Amino acid sequence: MAKTNEDILNRFKDVQEEQTVVDASKKIQVGIIGTGWIAEAHVKSYMSMPDVEIIAGADLVPGKAEEFFKRLGVENVQTFESHTDLLDSVELDAVSVCTYNATHAECAIAALNKGIHVMLEKPMSVTLDEAAEIMRAEKKSGKIISIGFQPRFDPNMKMIKKIVETGELGQVYYIQTGGGRRRGIPTPCGTSFIEKDTAGLGALGDIGCYSLDMVLNAIGYPKPLTVSGYKSNFFGTRPDYYPTHPEYAAKFGVDDFAAAFIRLEGGIVLDFRIAWAMNLDTPGDTLILGTKGGLRIPSTECWNGSVGGALKIYHDVAGSQVETEIPIINDDGPDLFDRKIRSFLDAIKNGGTAPVPTSQILYNQAIIDGIAKSAEAGMEIAIVIPEI
Repeated sequence: MAKTNEDILNRFKDVQEEQTVVDASKKIQVGIIGTGWIAEAHVKSYMSMPDVEIIAGADLVPGKAEEFFKRLGVENVQTFESHTDLLDSVELDAVSVCTYNATHAECAIAALNKGIHVMLEKPMSVTLDEAAEIMRAEKKSGKIISIGFQPRFDPNMKMIKKIVETGELGQVYYIQTGGGRRRGIPTPCGTSFIEKDTAGLGALGDIGCYSLDMVLNAIGYPKPLTVSGYKSNFFGTRPDYYPTHPEYAAKFGVDDFAAAFIRLEGGIVLDFRIAWAMNLDTPGDTLILGTKGGLRIPSTECWNGSVGGALKIYHDVAGSQVETEIPIINDDGPDLFDRKIRSFLDAIKNGGTAPVPTSQILYNQAIIDGIAKSAEAGMEIAIVIPEI
């Protein structure tokens, strides 16, 4: 009997979240390394968890950590001016690493070497070699390190993966993905995101890692083989881009736009572009093309880790070319950030595995690293995954 469009749609009902029961009798002792704006989201999430106590924090700026915890109403927190002092002075179960991109690897490795579980903010690191060093420390320590990709917990993102895994698209052979902002260089909190010494990467690492994870996770994270990359900084280096802070232009040392053509194992090619600033509203929808069907994932005005509208599958049903619309899943459950933190805590308490494992994000980082190196070389390069 031939399938109907309704039959197809019924296969993609809402993805249900598993509910976990939290045992608050044993508290997880948590520390925060880096007290910038993203750390605030970590702290608020931890504060909402009945089985967590935030007992320590560190920031390089004198007095910043103390003021940070006071402002958020977190009491009895020991504060330090370096992650090493914190790790040497306090017994912790876990830390959130919320530092500059350039120090992600250093802080994560130091915590793992102390036998502490790590929630590491994205991007995993600046370079592929740093990512490999993190994984070596993880392997040696036997502790959990999960990378901060909260979009993974959006049921619409899970639906994308489900559509691919059911085989509805057939063999995937081409992907177009990316996203960006017409004007969105992140400087409201200063220049830490745009200076080479602190950020290491620009739009490529900041939001490009999210865009890559959306599609790579859906198709099972195949190994990247080669990349031809491009990056530029035409907007970030213009004083007129910053009407109130024209001096920021001289400090801009990263990319504000990047693009690449990546070959993956399995004969898949990935066409990628990402922007903090461009003369366009969007670089296009995400497309996943397969031998049986194609999937369109509408873009968002400002790439925020979700989807911009109903998903649409283009395929043949009962001999006719049809389009099956998968409605947006309206999610009234916990905040995605809270789900990210909760999944990390549950893995610690239950002896589970990392919710967003380094074994996958290593490939994400390899692509980002490859784009940067290819852009600098002006030619296609092979991606070589280090031995762990």
